[in-house]
Amino acid sequence: MDNKRLLAAIAISIGILLIFDVWNRPAREAVRQSVQQTEQIQGSGVPLPQGNTAMNPAGVASTSQGDRAPTTPAPRLRIESPRVQGSVNLRGALLDDLILRDYRETVQHNSPHVRILVPREDNAGYFAQWGWTAADGRTVVPGPNTEWTAEGGALTPTTPVTLRWDNGAGQRFEIALSLDENYMVTAEQRVVNTGSEAVQVLPWARVRREYTPKTENFYILHEGFVGVLDGTLREEKYSDAKTEAQRRNSGTAFEMESTGGWAGFTDKYWLAALAPVDQSARDRAAFRATQEGGQDRWQVDFAPPAPVSAAPGATAGFATRLFAGAKEVNLLDDYESRLGITGFDKAIDFGWFYYITKPFFYALDWLYKLFGNFGVAILVFTVFLKILFFPLANKSYKSMSRMKVLGPKMQELKERHKDDPAKLQQEMMALYKAEKINPAAGCLPILLQIPVFFALYKVLFVTIEMRHAPFFGWIHDLSAPDPTNLFTLFGLIPWDAPSFLHMPAWAIIMGITMWVQFKLNPTPPDPIQAKLFGFMPIIFTFMLASFPAGLVIYWSWNNLLSVAQQYYIMRHDRAEQRAEKAAART
Repeated sequence: MDNKRLLAAIAISIGILLIFDVWNRPAREAVRQSVQQTEQIQGSGVPLPQGNTAMNPAGVASTSQGDRAPTTPAPRLRIESPRVQGSVNLRGALLDDLILRDYRETVQHNSPHVRILVPREDNAGYFAQWGWTAADGRTVVPGPNTEWTAEGGALTPTTPVTLRWDNGAGQRFEIALSLDENYMVTAEQRVVNTGSEAVQVLPWARVRREYTPKTENFYILHEGFVGVLDGTLREEKYSDAKTEAQRRNSGTAFEMESTGGWAGFTDKYWLAALAPVDQSARDRAAFRATQEGGQDRWQVDFAPPAPVSAAPGATAGFATRLFAGAKEVNLLDDYESRLGITGFDKAIDFGWFYYITKPFFYALDWLYKLFGNFGVAILVFTVFLKILFFPLANKSYKSMSRMKVLGPKMQELKERHKDDPAKLQQEMMALYKAEKINPAAGCLPILLQIPVFFALYKVLFVTIEMRHAPFFGWIHDLSAPDPTNLFTLFGLIPWDAPSFLHMPAWAIIMGITMWVQFKLNPTPPDPIQAKLFGFMPIIFTFMLASFPAGLVIYWSWNNLLSVAQQYYIMRHDRAEQRAEKAAART
Protein backbone atom coordinates (compact mmCIF):
# COMPACT_ATOMS: atom_id res chain seq x y z
CA MET A 1 0.00 0.00 0.00
CA ASP A 2 1.26 3.48 -0.91
CA ASN A 3 2.25 5.13 2.38
CA LYS A 4 1.18 8.55 1.08
CA ARG A 5 -2.30 7.35 0.22
CA LEU A 6 -2.60 5.54 3.53
CA LEU A 7 -1.66 8.62 5.53
CA ALA A 8 -4.02 10.74 3.43
CA ALA A 9 -6.87 8.32 4.10
CA ILE A 10 -6.21 8.47 7.84
CA ALA A 11 -6.07 12.27 7.71
CA ILE A 12 -9.40 12.40 5.85
CA SER A 13 -10.97 10.03 8.40
CA ILE A 14 -9.77 12.20 11.27
CA GLY A 15 -11.09 15.26 9.46
CA ILE A 16 -14.53 13.65 9.12
CA LEU A 17 -14.44 12.78 12.83
CA LEU A 18 -13.53 16.38 13.62
CA ILE A 19 -16.41 17.76 11.53
CA PHE A 20 -18.75 15.25 13.18
CA ASP A 21 -17.59 16.40 16.60
CA VAL A 22 -18.04 20.10 15.80
CA TRP A 23 -21.47 19.43 14.34
CA ASN A 24 -22.64 17.53 17.41
CA ARG A 25 -20.90 19.59 20.10
CA PRO A 26 -23.95 21.87 20.50
CA ALA A 27 -26.08 18.75 21.01
CA ARG A 28 -23.71 17.49 23.71
CA GLU A 29 -23.80 20.89 25.38
CA ALA A 30 -27.60 20.93 25.21
CA VAL A 31 -27.70 17.47 26.74
CA ARG A 32 -25.35 18.52 29.53
CA GLN A 33 -27.51 21.53 30.36
CA SER A 34 -30.84 19.72 30.13
CA VAL A 35 -30.12 16.42 31.90
CA GLN A 36 -30.62 17.99 35.30
CA GLN A 37 -33.73 19.79 34.04
CA THR A 38 -35.16 16.50 32.86
CA GLU A 39 -34.42 14.81 36.16
CA GLN A 40 -35.98 17.69 38.10
CA ILE A 41 -38.80 18.39 35.70
CA GLN A 42 -42.22 18.80 37.11
CA GLY A 43 -43.68 19.44 33.66
CA SER A 44 -44.96 22.10 31.36
CA GLY A 45 -48.37 20.97 30.22
CA VAL A 46 -52.03 21.33 31.05
CA PRO A 47 -54.16 18.83 32.96
CA LEU A 48 -55.46 16.05 30.76
CA PRO A 49 -59.19 16.31 29.98
CA GLN A 50 -61.01 13.57 31.83
CA GLY A 51 -62.95 12.42 28.78
CA ASN A 52 -59.81 11.45 26.84
CA THR A 53 -59.99 8.59 24.40
CA ALA A 54 -56.59 7.27 25.46
CA MET A 55 -58.33 5.81 28.49
CA ASN A 56 -59.75 3.41 25.97
CA PRO A 57 -56.66 1.82 24.38
CA ALA A 58 -58.54 -0.89 22.52
CA GLY A 59 -60.97 1.53 20.95
CA VAL A 60 -64.13 -0.18 22.22
CA ALA A 61 -67.07 1.33 24.02
CA SER A 62 -66.64 2.39 27.63
CA THR A 63 -69.27 2.57 30.33
CA SER A 64 -67.73 4.05 33.46
CA GLN A 65 -68.99 5.40 36.73
CA GLY A 66 -67.64 7.90 39.22
CA ASP A 67 -66.38 10.38 36.63
CA ARG A 68 -67.71 13.57 38.22
CA ALA A 69 -65.06 16.24 38.74
CA PRO A 70 -63.44 15.70 42.17
CA THR A 71 -63.85 18.38 44.80
CA THR A 72 -61.68 16.86 47.55
CA PRO A 73 -58.03 15.74 47.65
CA ALA A 74 -57.52 12.23 46.34
CA PRO A 75 -56.86 9.49 48.91
CA ARG A 76 -53.45 7.85 48.58
CA LEU A 77 -51.83 4.53 49.39
CA ARG A 78 -48.28 4.87 50.67
CA ILE A 79 -45.39 2.96 49.03
CA GLU A 80 -42.31 2.20 51.11
CA SER A 81 -39.23 0.13 50.37
CA PRO A 82 -35.46 0.52 50.82
CA ARG A 83 -35.13 1.65 47.19
CA VAL A 84 -38.35 3.55 46.39
CA GLN A 85 -40.84 5.77 48.12
CA GLY A 86 -44.10 7.21 46.90
CA SER A 87 -47.83 6.60 46.73
CA VAL A 88 -50.68 5.25 44.64
CA ASN A 89 -53.49 7.65 43.81
CA LEU A 90 -56.67 5.76 44.79
CA ARG A 91 -58.71 8.08 42.60
CA GLY A 92 -58.31 6.39 39.26
CA ALA A 93 -55.78 3.69 40.38
CA LEU A 94 -52.68 5.62 39.27
CA LEU A 95 -49.14 4.97 40.40
CA ASP A 96 -48.06 8.56 39.91
CA ASP A 97 -45.69 9.37 42.75
CA LEU A 98 -42.36 7.57 42.95
CA ILE A 99 -38.87 8.65 43.94
CA LEU A 100 -35.67 6.59 43.82
CA ARG A 101 -33.92 6.58 47.17
CA ASP A 102 -30.55 5.50 45.77
CA TYR A 103 -30.21 8.33 43.24
CA ARG A 104 -30.02 12.09 43.53
CA GLU A 105 -30.34 14.75 40.88
CA THR A 106 -26.76 16.04 41.25
CA VAL A 107 -23.50 14.89 42.85
CA GLN A 108 -24.33 16.96 45.94
CA HIS A 109 -25.26 14.65 48.81
CA ASN A 110 -28.13 16.89 49.89
CA SER A 111 -29.69 17.31 46.45
CA PRO A 112 -33.24 15.98 45.92
CA HIS A 113 -33.82 12.35 45.09
CA VAL A 114 -34.67 11.53 41.48
CA ARG A 115 -38.43 11.51 40.96
CA ILE A 116 -39.40 9.12 38.20
CA LEU A 117 -43.23 9.24 38.31
CA VAL A 118 -45.10 12.52 38.75
CA PRO A 119 -48.78 13.29 39.49
CA ARG A 120 -50.99 15.08 37.02
CA GLU A 121 -51.60 17.80 39.57
CA ASP A 122 -48.00 18.92 39.05
CA ASN A 123 -48.76 19.67 35.38
CA ALA A 124 -46.30 17.02 34.20
CA GLY A 125 -48.15 13.78 34.52
CA TYR A 126 -45.96 10.68 34.21
CA PHE A 127 -47.75 7.68 35.65
CA ALA A 128 -48.89 4.08 35.32
CA GLN A 129 -52.55 3.13 35.45
CA TRP A 130 -54.72 0.02 35.38
CA GLY A 131 -58.30 -0.05 34.16
CA TRP A 132 -61.06 -1.73 32.17
CA THR A 133 -63.22 -1.01 29.16
CA ALA A 134 -66.78 -2.37 28.88
CA ALA A 135 -66.55 -4.55 25.79
CA ASP A 136 -70.23 -5.50 25.99
CA GLY A 137 -71.28 -1.85 26.17
CA ARG A 138 -73.35 -2.30 29.34
CA THR A 139 -71.05 -3.33 32.19
CA VAL A 140 -70.27 -0.43 34.50
CA VAL A 141 -66.47 -0.24 34.85
CA PRO A 142 -64.29 2.03 37.00
CA GLY A 143 -63.42 5.39 35.48
CA PRO A 144 -60.66 7.98 35.87
CA ASN A 145 -62.28 9.50 38.99
CA THR A 146 -63.37 6.27 40.62
CA GLU A 147 -62.17 6.08 44.20
CA TRP A 148 -60.82 2.69 45.14
CA THR A 149 -60.57 1.24 48.61
CA ALA A 150 -57.29 -0.31 49.72
CA GLU A 151 -57.12 -3.44 51.82
CA GLY A 152 -54.08 -3.37 54.09
CA GLY A 153 -51.55 -0.72 55.05
CA ALA A 154 -48.67 0.60 52.98
CA LEU A 155 -47.46 -1.24 49.88
CA THR A 156 -44.06 -2.73 50.77
CA PRO A 157 -41.99 -5.70 49.60
CA THR A 158 -43.51 -7.78 52.41
CA THR A 159 -47.09 -6.41 52.42
CA PRO A 160 -49.03 -6.57 49.14
CA VAL A 161 -52.22 -4.53 48.83
CA THR A 162 -55.48 -5.12 46.97
CA LEU A 163 -57.57 -2.25 45.59
CA ARG A 164 -61.32 -2.89 45.33
CA TRP A 165 -64.31 -1.20 43.77
CA ASP A 166 -67.88 -2.51 43.46
CA ASN A 167 -70.05 -1.21 40.63
CA GLY A 168 -73.27 -2.04 42.49
CA ALA A 169 -74.49 -4.18 39.60
CA GLY A 170 -72.96 -7.49 40.58
CA GLN A 171 -69.34 -6.98 39.56
CA ARG A 172 -66.39 -6.30 41.85
CA PHE A 173 -63.16 -5.02 40.35
CA GLU A 174 -59.84 -5.71 42.05
CA ILE A 175 -56.20 -4.74 41.47
CA ALA A 176 -53.79 -6.81 43.57
CA LEU A 177 -50.49 -4.91 43.86
CA SER A 178 -47.18 -6.33 45.05
CA LEU A 179 -43.73 -4.74 45.13
CA ASP A 180 -40.37 -6.47 45.06
CA GLU A 181 -37.21 -5.25 46.78
CA ASN A 182 -36.17 -3.20 43.72
CA TYR A 183 -38.32 -1.46 41.11
CA MET A 184 -40.88 -4.02 39.94
CA VAL A 185 -44.60 -3.76 40.73
CA THR A 186 -46.89 -6.65 39.83
CA ALA A 187 -50.56 -5.81 39.22
CA GLU A 188 -53.17 -8.54 38.90
CA GLN A 189 -56.45 -7.13 37.58
CA ARG A 190 -59.58 -9.16 38.37
CA VAL A 191 -63.28 -8.78 37.76
CA VAL A 192 -65.38 -10.94 40.09
CA ASN A 193 -68.83 -11.46 38.63
CA THR A 194 -71.49 -12.10 41.27
CA GLY A 195 -74.29 -11.11 38.92
CA SER A 196 -76.70 -13.30 37.03
CA GLU A 197 -75.32 -12.65 33.54
CA ALA A 198 -71.94 -13.02 31.91
CA VAL A 199 -69.93 -9.84 31.36
CA GLN A 200 -67.25 -8.97 28.84
CA VAL A 201 -64.58 -6.44 29.72
CA LEU A 202 -61.17 -5.50 28.37
CA PRO A 203 -58.54 -5.02 31.09
CA TRP A 204 -55.61 -2.78 30.18
CA ALA A 205 -52.47 -1.30 31.69
CA ARG A 206 -50.70 1.79 30.49
CA VAL A 207 -47.80 4.13 31.12
CA ARG A 208 -48.60 7.70 30.17
CA ARG A 209 -46.26 10.66 29.80
CA GLU A 210 -47.69 14.14 29.51
CA TYR A 211 -44.55 16.07 28.65
CA THR A 212 -41.75 15.63 26.15
CA PRO A 213 -38.19 15.23 27.50
CA LYS A 214 -35.74 17.74 26.07
CA THR A 215 -32.87 15.31 25.46
CA GLU A 216 -34.47 13.00 22.91
CA ASN A 217 -32.45 14.13 19.86
CA PHE A 218 -28.93 13.30 21.05
CA TYR A 219 -27.29 11.34 18.24
CA ILE A 220 -25.68 8.57 20.31
CA LEU A 221 -28.60 7.93 22.64
CA HIS A 222 -32.15 6.72 22.09
CA GLU A 223 -34.83 8.18 24.32
CA GLY A 224 -38.53 7.64 23.75
CA PHE A 225 -40.67 4.59 23.07
CA VAL A 226 -38.86 1.30 23.47
CA GLY A 227 -39.77 -2.35 23.74
CA VAL A 228 -38.96 -5.90 22.73
CA LEU A 229 -42.00 -7.47 21.06
CA ASP A 230 -41.95 -10.94 19.53
CA GLY A 231 -38.23 -10.96 20.26
CA THR A 232 -37.48 -7.83 18.20
CA LEU A 233 -36.25 -4.54 19.62
CA ARG A 234 -38.60 -1.70 18.72
CA GLU A 235 -37.51 1.93 19.22
CA GLU A 236 -39.44 5.07 18.27
CA LYS A 237 -38.40 8.65 18.85
CA TYR A 238 -41.14 10.94 20.10
CA SER A 239 -41.01 12.98 16.91
CA ASP A 240 -41.26 9.87 14.70
CA ALA A 241 -44.14 8.47 16.76
CA LYS A 242 -46.00 11.77 16.45
CA THR A 243 -45.49 11.84 12.68
CA GLU A 244 -46.70 8.26 12.30
CA ALA A 245 -49.76 8.80 14.51
CA GLN A 246 -50.69 11.86 12.47
CA ARG A 247 -50.24 9.92 9.25
CA ARG A 248 -52.59 7.23 10.53
CA ASN A 249 -54.96 9.87 11.89
CA SER A 250 -55.68 7.58 14.82
CA GLY A 251 -53.40 8.58 17.69
CA THR A 252 -51.68 5.21 17.38
CA ALA A 253 -48.09 5.20 16.12
CA PHE A 254 -47.48 1.48 16.42
CA GLU A 255 -49.54 -1.54 17.48
CA MET A 256 -49.02 -5.28 17.30
CA GLU A 257 -49.74 -8.57 18.97
CA SER A 258 -46.78 -10.15 20.67
CA THR A 259 -45.99 -13.28 22.59
CA GLY A 260 -44.69 -11.82 25.81
CA GLY A 261 -42.24 -8.95 25.59
CA TRP A 262 -42.26 -5.53 27.20
CA ALA A 263 -42.66 -1.87 26.22
CA GLY A 264 -42.36 1.53 27.80
CA PHE A 265 -40.45 4.81 27.87
CA THR A 266 -36.70 5.01 28.18
CA ASP A 267 -34.67 7.98 29.33
CA LYS A 268 -30.90 8.08 29.55
CA TYR A 269 -30.81 6.37 32.94
CA TRP A 270 -34.46 5.65 33.81
CA LEU A 271 -37.15 3.33 32.50
CA ALA A 272 -40.90 3.02 32.98
CA ALA A 273 -42.15 -0.09 31.19
CA LEU A 274 -44.88 -2.71 31.24
CA ALA A 275 -44.58 -6.46 30.69
CA PRO A 276 -47.32 -9.11 30.84
CA VAL A 277 -46.77 -11.59 33.67
CA ASP A 278 -47.57 -14.51 31.34
CA GLN A 279 -44.78 -14.21 28.81
CA SER A 280 -46.15 -17.16 26.82
CA ALA A 281 -49.50 -15.50 26.07
CA ARG A 282 -50.41 -13.32 23.12
CA ASP A 283 -51.15 -9.71 24.10
CA ARG A 284 -51.52 -6.44 22.24
CA ALA A 285 -49.04 -3.61 22.74
CA ALA A 286 -49.29 -0.09 21.39
CA PHE A 287 -47.34 3.16 21.18
CA ARG A 288 -49.66 6.17 21.09
CA ALA A 289 -49.11 9.87 20.44
CA THR A 290 -51.91 12.42 20.83
CA GLN A 291 -52.36 16.14 21.40
CA GLU A 292 -54.67 17.44 24.08
CA GLY A 293 -54.97 21.06 25.09
CA GLY A 294 -52.14 21.88 22.69
CA GLN A 295 -49.77 19.57 24.55
CA ASP A 296 -48.22 16.35 23.24
CA ARG A 297 -49.18 13.20 25.17
CA TRP A 298 -47.41 9.86 24.92
CA GLN A 299 -48.68 6.44 25.96
CA VAL A 300 -47.65 2.79 25.99
CA ASP A 301 -50.31 0.21 26.79
CA PHE A 302 -50.85 -3.53 27.00
CA ALA A 303 -54.16 -5.39 26.79
CA PRO A 304 -55.32 -8.90 25.90
CA PRO A 305 -55.96 -9.36 22.17
CA ALA A 306 -59.68 -9.81 22.90
CA PRO A 307 -62.03 -8.97 25.78
CA VAL A 308 -62.18 -11.41 28.67
CA SER A 309 -65.48 -12.97 29.71
CA ALA A 310 -66.59 -13.64 33.28
CA ALA A 311 -69.53 -15.99 33.64
CA PRO A 312 -71.84 -15.67 36.69
CA GLY A 313 -69.84 -16.69 39.76
CA ALA A 314 -66.54 -16.61 37.82
CA THR A 315 -63.49 -14.37 37.86
CA ALA A 316 -61.55 -13.06 34.84
CA GLY A 317 -58.16 -11.40 35.06
CA PHE A 318 -55.09 -9.94 33.42
CA ALA A 319 -51.70 -9.51 35.10
CA THR A 320 -48.88 -7.15 34.21
CA ARG A 321 -45.61 -6.01 35.68
CA LEU A 322 -44.48 -2.41 35.88
CA PHE A 323 -40.80 -1.51 36.06
CA ALA A 324 -40.21 2.08 37.17
CA GLY A 325 -36.64 2.76 38.16
CA ALA A 326 -32.97 2.93 37.26
CA LYS A 327 -31.61 0.91 34.33
CA GLU A 328 -29.05 -1.07 36.30
CA VAL A 329 -27.45 -3.66 34.02
CA ASN A 330 -27.30 -6.55 36.48
CA LEU A 331 -30.84 -5.88 37.71
CA LEU A 332 -32.29 -5.91 34.18
CA ASP A 333 -30.36 -9.10 33.44
CA ASP A 334 -31.81 -10.67 36.59
CA TYR A 335 -35.38 -9.77 35.62
CA GLU A 336 -34.77 -11.14 32.14
CA SER A 337 -33.55 -14.50 33.40
CA ARG A 338 -35.74 -14.87 36.51
CA LEU A 339 -39.03 -13.51 35.13
CA GLY A 340 -38.48 -14.50 31.51
CA ILE A 341 -38.79 -10.94 30.15
CA THR A 342 -37.10 -11.29 26.79
CA GLY A 343 -34.45 -8.72 25.91
CA PHE A 344 -35.06 -6.60 28.99
CA ASP A 345 -31.43 -5.46 28.98
CA LYS A 346 -32.08 -3.80 25.59
CA ALA A 347 -33.63 -0.96 27.56
CA ILE A 348 -30.01 0.21 27.92
CA ASP A 349 -28.88 1.66 24.61
CA PHE A 350 -25.60 -0.21 24.16
CA GLY A 351 -25.73 0.60 20.45
CA TRP A 352 -24.12 -1.06 17.45
CA PHE A 353 -21.21 -2.37 19.50
CA TYR A 354 -23.54 -4.23 21.89
CA TYR A 355 -21.39 -7.39 21.89
CA ILE A 356 -18.33 -5.32 22.82
CA THR A 357 -19.93 -2.69 25.01
CA LYS A 358 -21.77 -4.99 27.39
CA PRO A 359 -18.74 -7.23 28.08
CA PHE A 360 -16.75 -4.03 28.67
CA PHE A 361 -19.29 -3.02 31.29
CA TYR A 362 -19.08 -6.41 33.00
CA ALA A 363 -15.29 -6.15 33.11
CA LEU A 364 -15.34 -2.61 34.49
CA ASP A 365 -18.03 -3.49 37.01
CA TRP A 366 -16.00 -6.47 38.24
CA LEU A 367 -12.91 -4.29 38.58
CA TYR A 368 -14.95 -1.63 40.36
CA LYS A 369 -16.11 -4.16 42.93
CA LEU A 370 -12.47 -5.19 43.33
CA PHE A 371 -10.96 -1.69 43.68
CA GLY A 372 -13.94 0.40 44.79
CA ASN A 373 -13.39 3.13 42.18
CA PHE A 374 -14.58 3.17 38.57
CA GLY A 375 -11.68 5.43 37.56
CA VAL A 376 -9.16 2.90 38.85
CA ALA A 377 -11.20 0.19 37.13
CA ILE A 378 -10.78 2.04 33.81
CA LEU A 379 -7.00 2.29 34.33
CA VAL A 380 -6.65 -1.40 35.17
CA PHE A 381 -8.96 -2.37 32.30
CA THR A 382 -6.76 -0.40 29.89
CA VAL A 383 -3.72 -2.36 31.08
CA PHE A 384 -5.59 -5.61 30.38
CA LEU A 385 -6.40 -4.40 26.86
CA LYS A 386 -2.76 -3.52 26.29
CA ILE A 387 -1.69 -7.00 27.36
CA LEU A 388 -4.35 -8.57 25.11
CA PHE A 389 -3.19 -6.66 22.02
CA PHE A 390 0.53 -6.70 22.89
CA PRO A 391 1.63 -9.20 20.17
CA LEU A 392 -0.07 -7.19 17.43
CA ALA A 393 1.15 -3.89 18.84
CA ASN A 394 4.67 -5.33 19.07
CA LYS A 395 4.69 -6.02 15.32
CA SER A 396 3.14 -2.64 14.55
CA TYR A 397 5.58 -0.63 16.63
CA LYS A 398 8.51 -2.60 15.26
CA SER A 399 7.36 -1.76 11.74
CA MET A 400 6.96 1.90 12.72
CA SER A 401 10.47 1.89 14.20
CA ARG A 402 11.96 0.63 10.97
CA MET A 403 9.86 3.09 8.96
CA LYS A 404 11.36 5.90 11.01
CA VAL A 405 14.87 4.64 10.31
CA LEU A 406 14.04 4.43 6.59
CA GLY A 407 12.85 8.04 6.50
CA PRO A 408 16.06 9.46 4.95
CA LYS A 409 16.23 6.67 2.34
CA MET A 410 12.60 7.24 1.36
CA GLN A 411 13.21 10.96 1.01
CA GLU A 412 16.24 10.21 -1.16
CA LEU A 413 14.10 7.97 -3.41
CA LYS A 414 11.48 10.68 -3.66
CA GLU A 415 14.05 13.25 -4.79
CA ARG A 416 15.63 10.82 -7.25
CA HIS A 417 12.33 9.78 -8.91
CA LYS A 418 10.22 12.89 -8.38
CA ASP A 419 9.34 12.99 -12.09
CA ASP A 420 8.50 9.28 -12.33
CA PRO A 421 5.75 8.30 -9.81
CA ALA A 422 5.56 4.74 -11.12
CA LYS A 423 9.29 4.20 -10.63
CA LEU A 424 9.12 5.80 -7.19
CA GLN A 425 6.33 3.44 -6.17
CA GLN A 426 8.30 0.47 -7.48
CA GLU A 427 11.47 1.45 -5.62
CA MET A 428 9.58 2.11 -2.37
CA MET A 429 7.89 -1.29 -2.50
CA ALA A 430 11.25 -2.92 -3.15
CA LEU A 431 12.69 -1.10 -0.15
CA TYR A 432 9.79 -2.22 2.06
CA LYS A 433 10.31 -5.80 0.90
CA ALA A 434 14.05 -5.70 1.48
CA GLU A 435 13.63 -4.31 5.00
CA LYS A 436 10.64 -6.61 5.75
CA ILE A 437 8.36 -3.69 6.57
CA ASN A 438 4.57 -3.45 6.22
CA PRO A 439 3.81 0.29 5.93
CA ALA A 440 0.18 -0.29 6.99
CA ALA A 441 1.14 -2.12 10.19
CA GLY A 442 1.62 1.09 12.14
CA CYS A 443 -2.04 1.97 11.63
CA LEU A 444 -3.38 -1.21 13.24
CA PRO A 445 -3.19 0.03 16.86
CA ILE A 446 -5.19 3.12 15.84
CA LEU A 447 -7.78 1.04 13.97
CA LEU A 448 -8.15 -1.35 16.91
CA GLN A 449 -8.70 1.54 19.30
CA ILE A 450 -11.70 2.90 17.38
CA PRO A 451 -14.26 0.23 18.44
CA VAL A 452 -12.70 0.13 21.91
CA PHE A 453 -13.03 3.91 22.15
CA PHE A 454 -16.68 4.00 21.10
CA ALA A 455 -17.62 0.97 23.21
CA LEU A 456 -16.06 2.55 26.29
CA TYR A 457 -17.73 5.86 25.42
CA LYS A 458 -21.08 4.06 25.38
CA VAL A 459 -20.41 2.42 28.75
CA LEU A 460 -19.53 5.77 30.30
CA PHE A 461 -22.41 7.57 28.64
CA VAL A 462 -25.40 5.23 29.04
CA THR A 463 -24.84 3.04 32.11
CA ILE A 464 -26.17 4.43 35.34
CA GLU A 465 -23.41 2.70 37.27
CA MET A 466 -21.03 5.34 35.85
CA ARG A 467 -23.35 8.21 36.74
CA HIS A 468 -21.88 10.36 39.55
CA ALA A 469 -18.99 7.87 39.91
CA PRO A 470 -16.01 9.81 41.33
CA PHE A 471 -12.31 9.48 40.54
CA PHE A 472 -9.64 11.37 42.45
CA GLY A 473 -9.10 15.09 42.94
CA TRP A 474 -11.57 17.32 41.13
CA ILE A 475 -13.32 14.56 39.15
CA HIS A 476 -16.58 13.87 40.98
CA ASP A 477 -18.45 12.36 38.02
CA LEU A 478 -16.69 10.22 35.42
CA SER A 479 -19.71 10.38 33.11
CA ALA A 480 -19.56 14.20 32.94
CA PRO A 481 -16.89 16.43 31.36
CA ASP A 482 -13.92 17.53 33.46
CA PRO A 483 -15.19 20.78 35.08
CA THR A 484 -11.81 22.58 35.12
CA ASN A 485 -10.91 25.05 32.38
CA LEU A 486 -7.61 26.50 31.23
CA PHE A 487 -9.37 29.64 29.95
CA THR A 488 -10.53 30.51 33.47
CA LEU A 489 -7.10 29.64 34.89
CA PHE A 490 -8.77 26.61 36.48
CA GLY A 491 -11.23 28.69 38.49
CA LEU A 492 -9.11 31.73 39.33
CA ILE A 493 -11.00 33.92 36.83
CA PRO A 494 -14.76 34.15 37.54
CA TRP A 495 -15.82 33.78 33.91
CA ASP A 496 -18.42 31.52 32.38
CA ALA A 497 -16.48 30.60 29.24
CA PRO A 498 -18.42 29.43 26.15
CA SER A 499 -18.44 25.70 25.47
CA PHE A 500 -15.96 25.89 22.57
CA LEU A 501 -13.39 27.37 24.98
CA HIS A 502 -13.70 24.52 27.46
CA MET A 503 -10.20 23.15 27.91
CA PRO A 504 -9.99 21.01 31.08
CA ALA A 505 -6.88 19.73 32.82
CA TRP A 506 -7.32 16.10 31.80
CA ALA A 507 -7.73 17.06 28.13
CA ILE A 508 -4.42 18.95 28.32
CA ILE A 509 -2.77 15.89 29.88
CA MET A 510 -4.20 13.76 27.09
CA GLY A 511 -2.92 16.22 24.46
CA ILE A 512 0.60 16.09 25.89
CA THR A 513 0.67 12.28 25.88
CA MET A 514 -0.63 12.26 22.30
CA TRP A 515 2.06 14.75 21.22
CA VAL A 516 4.78 12.54 22.72
CA GLN A 517 3.29 9.52 20.96
CA PHE A 518 3.25 11.31 17.59
CA LYS A 519 6.89 12.29 18.07
CA LEU A 520 7.81 8.61 18.35
CA ASN A 521 6.08 7.82 15.06
CA PRO A 522 7.86 8.09 11.71
CA THR A 523 7.51 11.51 10.08
CA PRO A 524 5.49 11.38 6.84
CA PRO A 525 7.67 12.13 3.82
CA ASP A 526 5.19 14.70 2.49
CA PRO A 527 5.72 18.05 4.32
CA ILE A 528 2.00 18.89 4.14
CA GLN A 529 1.08 15.56 5.72
CA ALA A 530 3.78 16.04 8.32
CA LYS A 531 2.29 19.44 9.30
CA LEU A 532 -1.22 17.99 9.34
CA PHE A 533 -0.18 15.18 11.65
CA GLY A 534 1.67 17.66 13.81
CA PHE A 535 -1.64 19.40 14.50
CA MET A 536 -3.44 16.17 15.37
CA PRO A 537 -2.70 16.33 19.13
CA ILE A 538 -4.13 19.87 19.28
CA ILE A 539 -7.19 18.89 17.24
CA PHE A 540 -7.90 15.82 19.36
CA THR A 541 -7.38 17.81 22.55
CA PHE A 542 -10.15 20.23 21.59
CA MET A 543 -12.33 17.41 20.28
CA LEU A 544 -12.24 15.39 23.48
CA ALA A 545 -12.37 18.35 25.86
CA SER A 546 -16.15 18.08 26.30
CA PHE A 547 -16.26 14.27 26.41
CA PRO A 548 -16.88 12.40 29.69
CA ALA A 549 -13.91 12.70 32.02
CA GLY A 550 -13.63 8.93 32.30
CA LEU A 551 -13.09 8.64 28.55
CA VAL A 552 -10.40 11.34 28.53
CA ILE A 553 -8.67 9.68 31.48
CA TYR A 554 -8.76 6.37 29.59
CA TRP A 555 -7.30 7.98 26.46
CA SER A 556 -4.54 9.72 28.43
CA TRP A 557 -3.59 6.54 30.28
CA ASN A 558 -3.77 4.53 27.07
CA ASN A 559 -1.45 7.01 25.33
CA LEU A 560 0.99 6.89 28.23
CA LEU A 561 1.09 3.08 28.12
CA SER A 562 1.46 3.20 24.34
CA VAL A 563 4.40 5.61 24.61
CA ALA A 564 6.15 3.37 27.13
CA GLN A 565 5.44 0.28 25.04
CA GLN A 566 6.48 1.95 21.80
CA TYR A 567 9.68 3.35 23.30
CA TYR A 568 10.65 -0.04 24.68
CA ILE A 569 9.90 -1.87 21.41
CA MET A 570 11.67 0.68 19.21
CA ARG A 571 14.74 0.64 21.46
CA HIS A 572 14.76 -3.14 21.49
CA ASP A 573 14.32 -3.25 17.70
CA ARG A 574 17.26 -0.89 17.13
CA ALA A 575 19.42 -3.16 19.24
CA GLU A 576 18.29 -6.12 17.13
CA GLN A 577 19.08 -4.25 13.91
CA ARG A 578 22.57 -3.38 15.15
CA ALA A 579 23.14 -7.00 16.09
CA GLU A 580 21.93 -8.15 12.64
CA LYS A 581 24.27 -5.70 10.89
CA ALA A 582 27.18 -6.75 13.07
CA ALA A 583 26.49 -10.41 12.29
CA ALA A 584 26.27 -9.61 8.56
CA ARG A 585 29.68 -7.91 8.61
CA THR A 586 31.30 -10.92 10.24
